Amino acid sequence: MNEKRELAIVALSSSESQPGNYVLILEDLDQLRRIPIIIGMPEAQSIAIAMEQMQPARPMTHDLLKSVLQGLGGTLQEVVIHTLTDGVFHAKIVLKTHDDRLFETDSRASDAIALAVRCGAPVYTFDHIIQNAGILATSLPGHQMGGSLAEYSLAQLEELLEKVIEKEDYESASKIRDYIVRRKGGPDKASA
Repeated sequence: MNEKRELAIVALSSSESQPGNYVLILEDLDQLRRIPIIIGMPEAQSIAIAMEQMQPARPMTHDLLKSVLQGLGGTLQEVVIHTLTDGVFHAKIVLKTHDDRLFETDSRASDAIALAVRCGAPVYTFDHIIQNAGILATSLPGHQMGGSLAEYSLAQLEELLEKVIEKEDYESASKIRDYIVRRKGGPDKASA
């Protein structure tokens, strides 16, 4: 199987393409590729509360799961996003029991990440997930575009544009499209 790559949570915002849902952005810091995951409002709220280290008046479901796990003497070792099928991410939670045995269970990616944030556990995925779902981070807001797009051929830029459009990231798509137009037609109409 592919080598695991650690992901960092870099953003959480409301989804423009799916009102009422949210987009959780994970980034592979080695390859500078971002993975957008559409999640529901309850999971987004749970992740945001944990990231901001807020203490709700009553425990949320993920807080309850963390408490039960700790009460049984276990720990959350890691979360692994292992499969992407029809745009849906599948994850597993890897737990260490009180007697040092590892136990794995399937989970929705959003629930697994909400638990990982609370437990301080790493979130991983594999290269094939990053390649299939990832968007080059340097093409997204918050990163310098600099010369990074200049390193791509026109065919690679057009492929990147298609991926960004599939993810409904129209702001990045606009930037990439403008770059392609400039490169193709520049002031002297030189072909690339």
